[in-house]
Amino acid sequence: MEFGLLLPAGQAQLEAGGTPRALVALAREAERLGFASIWAGDSLSRPRIEPLTLLTAVAQATEHVTVGTAVLLPAHRNPVQTAMTLASVDLISEGRLAVGVGAGFPGFSEREFELAGVDFRTRFSHLDDVVTLWRELWTGQPQSFHGKVLHYDWLPQAVRPARPGGPPIWLGGATPAALRRTALRYDGWLPYPPDPADYASGLATIRATSDRTVTPSLFLTAYVDPDRSRGLRVLEDYAQATYRRPLAQISTIQATVTGPIEEVAATVRRYAEAGAEHVLLRVGSLEPGAVERQLPLLAEVIAGERKPVGAAT
Repeated sequence: MEFGLLLPAGQAQLEAGGTPRALVALAREAERLGFASIWAGDSLSRPRIEPLTLLTAVAQATEHVTVGTAVLLPAHRNPVQTAMTLASVDLISEGRLAVGVGAGFPGFSEREFELAGVDFRTRFSHLDDVVTLWRELWTGQPQSFHGKVLHYDWLPQAVRPARPGGPPIWLGGATPAALRRTALRYDGWLPYPPDPADYASGLATIRATSDRTVTPSLFLTAYVDPDRSRGLRVLEDYAQATYRRPLAQISTIQATVTGPIEEVAATVRRYAEAGAEHVLLRVGSLEPGAVERQLPLLAEVIAGERKPVGAAT
């Protein structure tokens, strides 16, 4: 099992004492502690450091970690220009880019799509068209493109990524339609179901639908604290500040865990048993310096889960 870290790049975290340079230093420290990947989120509704810009800096400052988006919302950007940007980040990172993508959420993303000029009702077809277009630009020199939503009678010559075929593209989502699309079109699966049983069921559906290799990953919000009650209060503050919704509601949608290291590790283990191979950890706190303090604790979780079966503890 591999582990990733989501960088706290939102305005709220920066206002709590963070800086963009500190984010890059945090990525270097995470690499030193054994994290396999570093991720950045995307939003127009919540201010944050633009993810592809941040990941370019992280790629230059690190040596071997994967750098990825969790998740990028392609609807926010011109598809052709984004293909060029992603290829450029892949080149700068020497082939270490992974692109997590999503199509937004009903009741939350409509205004973002309106601002970007994309019809929210066709968001899934738009996303699939964009991904298909990216791959065509990365692997050939298409003269035109006509999908379900996107239509271009002329396309420019595109820069080629570091890897043949371009970076892997992971889909965030766990609806039945998302599972089918993951199986047929995408290289990885990046959901956050709160029940490991639902994760196992979704992964089984993907594998039954296609024999393609799909990386099974998980987005998990975590906060290590020996006092679980205190940890829940921290996660509550985070949910309210980030989503303007109570933790009780968010935890029915997203995988979350708090408690001592052993409890966090046990939760990770349950998802591993359900089939997850890459766990992306987000520290659920807006407290100044929280991620820096949590990092060595999460590293203990990583070290414990990497021990061979039957090893002494």
